[in-house]
Amino acid sequence: MKLMSVVGARPNFMKIAPFINAIKQHNASSGLPKIVHTLVHTGQHYDERMNDNFFRSLCIDAPDVNLGIGSGSHAQQVGYTMIAFEKTLVERQPDWVVVVGDVNATLACSVTAKKMGIKVCHIEAGLRSGDMSMPEEINRLVTDRLSDLLLTPDRLSTENLSKEGVDKSKVAFVGNIMIDSLELQYDRAALLDVRSIVSKNQMAPKSVFVPPFAVVTLHRPSNVDKIETLLPIVDFMIQVSAPSLTVLWTLHPRTLKMLKEFRILDKLVECARIILLHPLDYHEMLRLNMDAAVMITDSGGLQEECTVLGTPCLTLRKNTERPITLREWSGVGVLVGNDMNKLAIEFQKAIRLKRSPFRPELWDGKTAERCLQQIILHMRQK
Repeated sequence: MKLMSVVGARPNFMKIAPFINAIKQHNASSGLPKIVHTLVHTGQHYDERMNDNFFRSLCIDAPDVNLGIGSGSHAQQVGYTMIAFEKTLVERQPDWVVVVGDVNATLACSVTAKKMGIKVCHIEAGLRSGDMSMPEEINRLVTDRLSDLLLTPDRLSTENLSKEGVDKSKVAFVGNIMIDSLELQYDRAALLDVRSIVSKNQMAPKSVFVPPFAVVTLHRPSNVDKIETLLPIVDFMIQVSAPSLTVLWTLHPRTLKMLKEFRILDKLVECARIILLHPLDYHEMLRLNMDAAVMITDSGGLQEECTVLGTPCLTLRKNTERPITLREWSGVGVLVGNDMNKLAIEFQKAIRLKRSPFRPELWDGKTAERCLQQIILHMRQK
């Protein structure tokens, strides 16, 4: 059997690493047909800190194919990826293409594979925010509609697919593959020193790091692309968050660009209790999450990690495709959108909360094995 898996952006790397490990374990077992695996990186994330560092830290071999797509509009990324990926499919002739998550690479490669009559498996299928203004929601909907095998991270996602009329024979509830990476890498991350992480990655000389601390990470256009949205967030960090505890803000390249463009980066630099950090590798970010008093983010993956670690999570979004991470489903997350009053209220609550780790069903570190088993099962049935 020939499998080809696709990654495009940093969140994909944490999801594909356990899957690659599951393939290696399968191939090491005697008496089982070997799997020929090809890893394709579309190059959607091309910055070294967002890309190469993650491959190294997760012990993923260099991709077999790098399409080198780079930046551009959504249409440009999808179009260029489809053109380049088609050539790769013609050359490699896989039996299945495995896509993960909801980035542009997920959409582009699933469409291209289906047009060529190649089976598609979507890991992390069925997530829905209901917000069609999110490019990721469109990517999820199209990919799920095309996929031959849909592997869901929770039962809410399975229910979403059922409501959409997806044939039950194509759907399997396997758990959250992101948590596989957390389980595999937890001990290694725990050995890291928080002060060393801060010292190594800070963007400008600062005063001595003093815990307790909050971790901030924002990258979505809805939060950073307009000054009328980003400036109130900056002011909140300075006026509300920093007086209560140290703020460690890991700056995504997009966010850094906009802070400079709006000429408000200096406001953050001048605040002694806010420490700006370069993008961290997976282990460094996981280590901060282990000790953070609160996470302030718009990242889907961090919502999931916070749930398992018990870190109170304030999500600067009006909706989430991961409702199982919210408090009403026994998680630790609260949606605050861009309402700074709500953010301030929930922030004060969060920094007083005790950690309350929660593991949804099948978030047990064995999802990658179940994913591979389902692919092999469907391969035999067809």
